Amino acid sequence: MENQQKLHGKKIAALMTEGFEQVELTEPRQALEEAGATVHIVAPKGGSIKAWDETEWGESFDVDLPLAGADPSQYDALLLPGGVMNPDKLRMESKAVQFIKHFFDQQKPVAAICHAPTLLVEADVVDGRKLTSYPSIQTDLKNAGANWVDQEVVVDGNLITSRNPDDIPAFNRETINVISEGVNAKLTA
Repeated sequence: MENQQKLHGKKIAALMTEGFEQVELTEPRQALEEAGATVHIVAPKGGSIKAWDETEWGESFDVDLPLAGADPSQYDALLLPGGVMNPDKLRMESKAVQFIKHFFDQQKPVAAICHAPTLLVEADVVDGRKLTSYPSIQTDLKNAGANWVDQEVVVDGNLITSRNPDDIPAFNRETINVISEGVNAKLTA
């Protein structure tokens, strides 16, 4: 496989809480792990968190590290799955917002899909950035200064965004490419 071991030795934090869209974790995590990365689920509380699976509650997933004990400097990139409930709850957690800001401050790759870019609004990191998201939050992103576009995947420097689960193949491909190229690899002029 082309991506096998492309991310060997890379550690990815997947930041989420109850109500994240299941496939927006499972498919990117599988692709990242197949490329050689280690993916840790980081959540506000330890134990397990329940996913949302399209129209009903999905599976439960074990949390690898509670947010209070997670050091963002130990990770090479950040994965932000969407879902409606997940980012809405996380944006109220100041530690989650600070965790996200670290990745932007250090210009590390951040991959956000679906409704997850609302977290980027809360972290105040979208002004002047080109990105996409689930269409219902485009006004929020535009009001925060983002250049919102309707594309399956958008890469703006260290930021990778996609609209919905249908875009996951492109989202995974670009996330792996950006992470493998390293910090500052694709910064825009």
